Amino acid sequence: MSTLVEPVKQAAHCLRLESCFTDALPADEKTENSPRQVYNACYSWVKPKPVKQPQLLAYSKPLAATLGLAPDTFTDAALIGAMAGNQLLPGGKPYAMCYSGHQFGHWAGQLGDGRAINLGEWVSPVGARWTLQLKGAGPTPYSRSADGLAVLRSSLREFVCSEAMHHLGVPTTRALTLVGTGEMVLRDMFYDGRPQWEPGAVVCRVAPTFLRFGSFEHHAARGEHALLKTLADFTLKHYFPELHGQGVEGYRQWFEVICRQAADLVVHWQRVGFVHGVLNTDNMSIIGQTLDYGPYGWLEAYDPNWTPNTTDAVGRRYRYGQQAAIVYWNLGQLANALYPLVNEVEPLHQGLAIYQRCFAEGWQAMMAAKLGLREYDDDLVEALLALLTAEETDYTLWFRCLAESLSAPDQEQAWHALQAAFYAPSQRGAALEGRWRQWLADYQRIRQAQAVTVAAAEQRMNQVNPLYVPRNYLTQQVLEQIQEGDTEALPRLMRALQNPYQVQPGMAAYAAKRPDWARDKPGCAMLSCSS
Repeated sequence: MSTLVEPVKQAAHCLRLESCFTDALPADEKTENSPRQVYNACYSWVKPKPVKQPQLLAYSKPLAATLGLAPDTFTDAALIGAMAGNQLLPGGKPYAMCYSGHQFGHWAGQLGDGRAINLGEWVSPVGARWTLQLKGAGPTPYSRSADGLAVLRSSLREFVCSEAMHHLGVPTTRALTLVGTGEMVLRDMFYDGRPQWEPGAVVCRVAPTFLRFGSFEHHAARGEHALLKTLADFTLKHYFPELHGQGVEGYRQWFEVICRQAADLVVHWQRVGFVHGVLNTDNMSIIGQTLDYGPYGWLEAYDPNWTPNTTDAVGRRYRYGQQAAIVYWNLGQLANALYPLVNEVEPLHQGLAIYQRCFAEGWQAMMAAKLGLREYDDDLVEALLALLTAEETDYTLWFRCLAESLSAPDQEQAWHALQAAFYAPSQRGAALEGRWRQWLADYQRIRQAQAVTVAAAEQRMNQVNPLYVPRNYLTQQVLEQIQEGDTEALPRLMRALQNPYQVQPGMAAYAAKRPDWARDKPGCAMLSCSS
């Protein structure tokens, strides 16, 4: 493998990498970095593209601590250069993964890491193995006609959201660093024929593995069944060591775990109001983490039909209210890919049935917790969702306001406490207000019937209903502030998002409803798949 980028030389705080993935699995026989179809391989060797002027814009202190890295690690110029792709970390052998997938319900064939380059694996002091991946570090054989680069806009969004999701308790890939490249990248943000030059950036993503459903679909579709088995056995050994079944039984157990993890993940998304936006099978992690922060969004006004993705604006395939159904569909495609390993339909059908049951049970338990109840009440929840749909209501703030209303001395003040969550309460008619008041009375009656005290309900609600989430307009504001030279804008936002369930002094601006100016502003509402 030729060296296109100089390795880091004796950096004081550099990471020394390993790679069980590339040690165990076959590489693309060709080594030139040109677009092509890749056969009988799990990855291709590549090198990041060096940039002009790498500048560390942010790093995640909580993730650094998890990895066992001291804060002064990130003052090392050589390490910052490595996080931009200018140098290789010791032991690093960069590669791009090969996979295929279904996009918007249609088979897309070979996809692969078109703008992501895996550096290798860092083994932390406690023995945990983490893959480091640069997103936006240049072209790979899977880039097709693209440049493999990323802009600050999308890189910032990934850095902010992936770390916020972790602190919300949602399974997710993480983000270690955000590095500006000192270069400009041409992007057509809304595919409307008006491309603009934007600042470039690279984000270092971190996860135990970036294997996805499409990794297995790829080899199954190509008829590479021996390699499919090799990849599956590798995955079981390294990422599902708790499973002890052999052969078909092991694959059956594995698929069931994948289905359970997927159900848990979607329940979390629905709990916090997260909309992935592009739930293609190549964006589904095999270990049940949120993967690929493209045109994601957060419910502001509750709308189960909302999608943040402009590409999905017509069909709304990936809308909030359909995420559970889409993940089920994606699991079906994974089941098809794993069939050659099992050669039986029934075990795979059982896994899909487990997903449906686990999601239904998990969703009911989650909704009960959001309301501070011991038990789920179908009529109460159904009536609530109808009301949230009927009036423009902030999904995040409404549940926090409901918890606050519990300690109100009477029904009138309890009703008043909810008003901060409505976007246009003055436009509410008498009939709708009557429905809201009736629901509030029913809720209090059911809470009391379940013997849940005000204190217990409020505590439970505030443990699962966040106050601070990375709303799109907040990230857009930070982007503009960074470009104006405000180096404290991002750290301020991250401090709020790292403790999302507790009221933090001085952070009220991060717990506010979407302002009217952000309703239709680019970057604040609908987003495209453009990097």
